Amino acid sequence: MNHKKIQRLWREEGLRVPQRRRRKRVGSSTAPDWPTADAPNRVWAVDFQFDATTDGRPIKLVSIIDEHTRECLTSLVERSVTADALIDELDRLALTRGYPAVLRCDNGPELACEAMADWAGEHVVLSFIPPGEPWRNGYVESFNGRVRDECLNINIFWSLAQARMVITDWKDDYNHRRRHSSLGYQTPAVYAAACTHR
Repeated sequence: MNHKKIQRLWREEGLRVPQRRRRKRVGSSTAPDWPTADAPNRVWAVDFQFDATTDGRPIKLVSIIDEHTRECLTSLVERSVTADALIDELDRLALTRGYPAVLRCDNGPELACEAMADWAGEHVVLSFIPPGEPWRNGYVESFNGRVRDECLNINIFWSLAQARMVITDWKDDYNHRRRHSSLGYQTPAVYAAACTHR
């Protein structure tokens, strides 16, 4: 008898249906303690968001934030993003910026996997936030909230190409026109260009 039939029988008898608990995936941090972003390229934070086009097909956004400068470093928007695609994007960013000292992330399947661990072992230190504690990745979570409120929730996407254009434009505006009080009311791009402590 399969699990769904057992659940139905329990409900018919008026009994509480036991629920399966999902196991939380736990990545193993290679950072010795909680890293601080005291200069550009010290700590990049990465996270994912989801949306969909009008035909119901998924859209997955990758946000990579330099925690010191608050810059959004990527506009990767795809139907799905694998660990290999994320690694390619990180390598592409490193060509112009260099690799960060630490990559802060949650325990998503794209991040807590062997491919990412192998890549990080050669380039950066991985710092996984504890499961169920998104505030530990506060910069990227705050950024994602802005993306959701100011971009995803007010646009309807007919195609992946249109979603890429709209989201890329929003992120460009965020980097070049949005002033931050924590950066002395400068935009992330202006602050990053003027940073002398590398």
